[in-house]
Amino acid sequence: MLVVRSTHVTEPMLANTSLSLIVRAGAGVNTIDVNAASRRGIYVSNCPGKNSIAVAELTFALILALDRRIAENVTDLRAGKWNKKEYSKARGLFGRTLGILGYGNIGREVTRRAQAFGMRVVVWSRRFQEPSDPGSGIPDPGVTVVHSPEAVAEQADILSVHLALAADTRDFVGESLLKHLKPGSYVVNTSRAEVVDHTALANAVRNRGIRAALDVFAGEPASSTGEFSDPLLALPGVIGTHHIGASTEQAQEAIAAEAARIVRVYKETGKVPNVVNLATTTPATHVLVVRHRDRPGVLAHVFDHLRAGNLNVQETENIVFEGAEAAIARINLDGKPPAELLQTIARGNADILNLYLVKI
Repeated sequence: MLVVRSTHVTEPMLANTSLSLIVRAGAGVNTIDVNAASRRGIYVSNCPGKNSIAVAELTFALILALDRRIAENVTDLRAGKWNKKEYSKARGLFGRTLGILGYGNIGREVTRRAQAFGMRVVVWSRRFQEPSDPGSGIPDPGVTVVHSPEAVAEQADILSVHLALAADTRDFVGESLLKHLKPGSYVVNTSRAEVVDHTALANAVRNRGIRAALDVFAGEPASSTGEFSDPLLALPGVIGTHHIGASTEQAQEAIAAEAARIVRVYKETGKVPNVVNLATTTPATHVLVVRHRDRPGVLAHVFDHLRAGNLNVQETENIVFEGAEAAIARINLDGKPPAELLQTIARGNADILNLYLVKI
């Protein structure tokens, strides 16, 4: 088992290893080569939701810092400059519209804080577009769900980004989305640097008066300290923090406890909480249901004949009835067994009580 925080887990690291579980002590798994782990049958798990409050707190700190220009205030004070006239110019948050892209645990926590400040909240998230999720169309009270990211941008005074990094979210907040923001709007990103097109954001800052607050950057140092520069931070109206969204004592303690729980459950039961790399669909086309006496060799007999018939088992479960006299096995197959093969299986072991085939 391997538990990692910021360490990148690459395919070469997984070669020739007996590793069976990787736990990411955090929510995102973009630092782990999940595909390589899946090819080697290695579980990848994470600790979702444990840092949500911490990230939401920093998000709102950045929103307030943009509106009240706190970073600029401090810089001038340290330089011996008093400029109350300039820094008295703030819009205020009450009655403003906060647009949120991505509505997972962090988006929800940001919403709670925005509503406490008297803000209107407009949200776009894929979870509200998924008919397969029976609860997907039910937002939290007081939240307006819109049909597209562009609709969020058009209404937002402040756009806060809370999207997971995936192939289809890379550069998600780009020129085509930013152009829908009102001039002078705020953009806050505490998710992943790659979700925002920084070139497009820089152009919006220069040309449309957009102000931005970022906790994540491209090319961050691999270690916790080091030299760092980013062209965005040289622009007036852009502030940043050191990728510290999840870094509170409360969040770290919660994440550590969850990582320990995942390891303990895996050791005790063989099951992995929060696993992220199990297939949601397989090539299975049929389910072979076998009702049998709970005796040694029954399933081995079934599997031997399936192998001889060149049928691959995609998934299987064997449920034992009370008293441990009988059980029922459900075996997902990547093809349809011929009737003759089913007859051979049924007649070849006296402990098979019944079997039948279900098309998926």
